[in-house]
Amino acid sequence: MDFLKAPTLFLVVLSLTIWSATSAPNRGGYWPSWAKDSFPPSRIQTAYFTHVYYAFLSPNKDTFQYNIDATTASVLTNFNTALHRKNPPVKTMLSIGGGSAGTELFTRMASSANSRASFIRSTIQVARKYGFDGADLDWEYPETQTAMNNFGLLLDEWRVAVNNEATSTGKPRLLLSAATRHEPEVIDNGVAKYPVASINKNLDWINAMCYDYHGPWTPDATGAPAALYDPNGSLSTSNGLQSWISAGIQRQKLVMGMPLYGWTWKLKNPSVNGIGAPAAGIGPGNEGAMLYSEVQQFNAQNNARVVYDTQTVSYYSYSGTSWIGYDDVNSVQRKVQYAKTLNIGGYFFWTAVGDQDWKISRLASQTWTA
Repeated sequence: MDFLKAPTLFLVVLSLTIWSATSAPNRGGYWPSWAKDSFPPSRIQTAYFTHVYYAFLSPNKDTFQYNIDATTASVLTNFNTALHRKNPPVKTMLSIGGGSAGTELFTRMASSANSRASFIRSTIQVARKYGFDGADLDWEYPETQTAMNNFGLLLDEWRVAVNNEATSTGKPRLLLSAATRHEPEVIDNGVAKYPVASINKNLDWINAMCYDYHGPWTPDATGAPAALYDPNGSLSTSNGLQSWISAGIQRQKLVMGMPLYGWTWKLKNPSVNGIGAPAAGIGPGNEGAMLYSEVQQFNAQNNARVVYDTQTVSYYSYSGTSWIGYDDVNSVQRKVQYAKTLNIGGYFFWTAVGDQDWKISRLASQTWTA
């Protein structure tokens, strides 16, 4: 989920006892810690969010505990102090891992009771020490069914630990969430299915990453990175959410992800410029990635042609050989309305810093609460 630092799979990223723990649907946003100088958390307009995620912190690869230096400690403290003092205040979540953390660390951590206990204990300690309201596991992704089963065991033990900690300290129970694929399975050399029963029992919600369907890893043709519908298949947000529901997830624990960034391609032929047009690799931006605000700037500076695609419910723009797929206000509004019809738990953005003058965050919040 950390595309500004390492463009892999992302993320901008939320509860009942489980839903009763948050009293309102989730409107979440991830804050990338590497943006601390250019976009401090104090700039976040909390009127448009209920939960803000600190992205990311990862445990030691051997001890599965956190080694936090003085600089990181200061950033963690400032994050929580700033957001809890805002009006309105928001719930803060410690997001663990991210795309660049990979899967191997968490696969090993979840494979034994001792390492799971070490991770859980250290996570609770860090969350309490720095003032977080909860923790969010961003394991991208459990690749085998054994890893998925261990993920379920981790959630079982984590839930018991946070309940016991709250009882012993008298503090409000820490919230628990996890960022997941847009659908309830990972297909690699086989099919690994998420432990939906354990998720329902133990997590307050999941953040389904409903984006990155197309990007630099599909360099030969343009694509809608976060299509609501896929007219030629099943790679879409609607299919992902419906798949989670069919798998038995409690609807209020399902939170839909949306991107505040776009992916770019270089067109082979500027006159062939629709979705699926032949491409010759990535286009402008940070290894093919652009914040939504940067997309808007690019469009204005290059007099780009902007197209709303009704079939996928997404936007794209092009100028010369440069082509960008992204979401804009209309497609986001349609997605939020669709999520409301499913009666799911809310939505989140990767990342909160990508917006332009908060116009998408504002519209999404108004649409959800209308």
